[in-house]
Amino acid sequence: MNAILLAILVLPALAAGALWSIPAAIGDRLAAAYGSVISGLVLVGALILWPRTGGWFAYVPAQEQLLGDAVHPLDAVIDVPWIPSLDVRFHIGVDSISVPLIVLTALLTFLCCLYSLKITPRIGRTRSLIALLLVIETGVIGTFSAMDLVLFFVCFEIVLIPMWLVIDIWGDHHDPAGRKRAANTFVLMTVFGSALMLLGFLLVQRVTGTFDIVALTNAPVAGGHGIPLAAAVLIAVGLAVKVPLWPLHIWLPDAHAKAPTVGSVLLAGVLLKLGTYGLIRILVPVLPDATATIAPYLGAFSTVAIVAGSLACLAQTDVKRLIAYSSVGHMGFIGLGIATMSPAGLRGALFANIAHGLITGLLFFLAGAIKDRHDTSDLRAIGRALYARLPRIAALLTFACLASLGLPGLAGFWGEMLVLLGAYDPAAWLPRSTFLVFMVIAGLGTVLTAAYFLRLVRNLCQGDPAENPPAAFAVDLSRIELITWAPLVTLTVLLGVWPGLLLQQWSAL
Repeated sequence: MNAILLAILVLPALAAGALWSIPAAIGDRLAAAYGSVISGLVLVGALILWPRTGGWFAYVPAQEQLLGDAVHPLDAVIDVPWIPSLDVRFHIGVDSISVPLIVLTALLTFLCCLYSLKITPRIGRTRSLIALLLVIETGVIGTFSAMDLVLFFVCFEIVLIPMWLVIDIWGDHHDPAGRKRAANTFVLMTVFGSALMLLGFLLVQRVTGTFDIVALTNAPVAGGHGIPLAAAVLIAVGLAVKVPLWPLHIWLPDAHAKAPTVGSVLLAGVLLKLGTYGLIRILVPVLPDATATIAPYLGAFSTVAIVAGSLACLAQTDVKRLIAYSSVGHMGFIGLGIATMSPAGLRGALFANIAHGLITGLLFFLAGAIKDRHDTSDLRAIGRALYARLPRIAALLTFACLASLGLPGLAGFWGEMLVLLGAYDPAAWLPRSTFLVFMVIAGLGTVLTAAYFLRLVRNLCQGDPAENPPAAFAVDLSRIELITWAPLVTLTVLLGVWPGLLLQQWSAL
């Protein structure tokens, strides 16, 4: 298992370097197939790791032990010195928090490479695009498996420049200035958040003398004021930029709107999860007392994100920006679940992480397909009656919208339901009346979510076909699109009718 974990971490990076060494004329023809093989191998390795994980390795907040008496060891651990003078180690391992996210990362990267077999970027340079996607995969898997704070930070940053290049080079060709602005805003905001997060890590090391996440989790930093509180605030704000939570979400809509389809899929499906994973992996278990102090504020900002994201969606006329703002609301639910510090809330946040990646990945694939056929993502320019013009794509879009709004029987329902249950009964040391208010407001947010998605379906898919004649170039669902999207549709239904497939991973909560 150690060899498999190391292989899925290193293989994409080595493969990206090898791809760049191939001449461009040959590499562009082979890149998508090559990337599909490499990312497919990573996906197989990640799936092999899945049944080996048996729970969280340790999670014992100072106030109360949330996981009972069981302490589950990490699986597939590699722990060797890296920078001995600073006591920084190359320490990686996986457990039931990280493996589902690693599988999600491997799946979405594989589907993006598969999609690129036929759907190539307008400007070409496929070799470089696929290589950057593989580098992003390495950084994300490294972040999800890092058990040292410095290693976590390094892997967290590895994804920054590749995604910046993906947006800047292969983004919206109609608006070069806009895509550069979006890419630069993404970089600046992420660097700002990372700097705050690193300062928080240094404060933790000053108090404890170690960067090791396992050691810190088994012996968390006590105290809800002073240095622990300062560290918690810095780490929380730094990670909230990546989530992103309101009002730190300003980089997200433009980044999604201007990114190419595969960039949007990975940005929404994977990169946003780095922030929520960090909150669950580091903030809550390492600084439990300080997290309890700031939890009501985290819950408040998350609740505002739910409502603000939904209201912003109601005002959008661009389908990609609408889906981007919907992510602000959905990630707000995950933030609220984490803020409850309760078993139900944390399970809901973990489940919603995976469900959001699957559903929003599908939504951005569909938005990209619609944009490719109409050369725009503006709803007014696309027109209505998509059911008549592109019936299969319209049906899949309706399915994805229903899943995203939380229709029972689909994956989007369970995470939000558990988060609301967690807000109804938060951890004993948190003010229950405050979280009841959050629960009510978040519940209203689910109504707004249904409103904007049903409005999207009405404005885009319904209407008189005579007033919106089919375009000659608008070919309905292609074979490569069907193959690429089928796993996302299948998993959305599977997790909707069998949520225990994921929830049993966190049964120790």
